[in-house]
Amino acid sequence: MIAAGNGRDGASILPLRLEGVGYAAGGQMRISDIDIELAAGPRTIILGPNGAGKSLLLRLCHGLIQPTAGRVQWRGSGAALRRRQAMVFQRPIMLRRSAAGNIGFALKLRGLGRSERREQIAEVLRRTGLSALAHRPARVLSGGEQQRLALARAWALEPEVLFLDEPTASLDPAATRAVEELVQSIHRSGTKIVMTTHDLGQARRLADEILFLNHGHLVETGPAAPFFAGPATPEAAAFLKGELTW
Repeated sequence: MIAAGNGRDGASILPLRLEGVGYAAGGQMRISDIDIELAAGPRTIILGPNGAGKSLLLRLCHGLIQPTAGRVQWRGSGAALRRRQAMVFQRPIMLRRSAAGNIGFALKLRGLGRSERREQIAEVLRRTGLSALAHRPARVLSGGEQQRLALARAWALEPEVLFLDEPTASLDPAATRAVEELVQSIHRSGTKIVMTTHDLGQARRLADEILFLNHGHLVETGPAAPFFAGPATPEAAAFLKGELTW
């Protein structure tokens, strides 16, 4: 059965704390003085204008890049930390395998035996509505199907935390709805969702808490409902109105 929370490895890796995190590239600070704590449970949506540092912050959290200032600190460490988190990108990487084979390869790397892999593949394909596509080459699937497959592959690994970088940015409304429903299912299974989006409607539908970035700074944080009802900062208010921020 696909579950999340503590998964196969025991104690939780959460909370995740960023303390004074900064990142510089090309002689320029791209992210500065980020102090946040991400706890288990609420869906965290990262908002901000283009170039605000949303994707960069996600990569820093996931450990794809290392901060040049401050520190990213999980409760867990070592191999267990790597196993209990996953990330899905705007343009998912599909292996030259079938849909089922893409999931099976990830599970094989995780160390699951053949029979357990078969059971897990069948269940996650069923839960994501992809069973009919199990034997189709992943690279010929539509963009929406590929994104759902990428989410299925991540979900099969039973992550405690799933990072999503604008997973519906290039999808049509029907595919976007299917992905959002899948994200909701993963959340209900116990996985912590941390997601960037440029879509305010999507943020309203999915967010429990908001991190609002502007020019690499964390300008506002808090529960989603009061943020959308009345943001506390002029930068966030301008963003919600659709005004350009410089």
